[in-house]
Amino acid sequence: QVHLVESGGGSVQTGGSLRLSCVVSTIAYTRRCMGWFRQAPEKEREGVATIYGGGGTPYYSESVKGRFTISQDTTAKAVHLQMNSLKTEETRMYYCASSSKSNGGCNLGPQGFRYWGQGTQVTVSS
Repeated sequence: QVHLVESGGGSVQTGGSLRLSCVVSTIAYTRRCMGWFRQAPEKEREGVATIYGGGGTPYYSESVKGRFTISQDTTAKAVHLQMNSLKTEETRMYYCASSSKSNGGCNLGPQGFRYWGQGTQVTVSS
């Protein structure tokens, strides 16, 4: 079983920054894909950024490239999402997720992730 707990959400003005963190309880962190996703009410969940626990190139959605950065601390089994230049339309619930054991290739599709945190709300106001 994998347990994920997010933190760091909140309210910020347009152009501001937030850093989300997720602590992952698992004995095989480096063999899983980790990702951040977001979802607006009555909309589909979309991938924001993913990274392989064992290292490698992260994946980003086109809409956040250059503004968001995913990083991880494998010792602490934590994954972070630094979000800069936030826009009002990025007001969503943000979720941390982990895949089952994997060899990499962490694409942005939510269907590839099995375990999910409870989510943290990000609100961007003008």
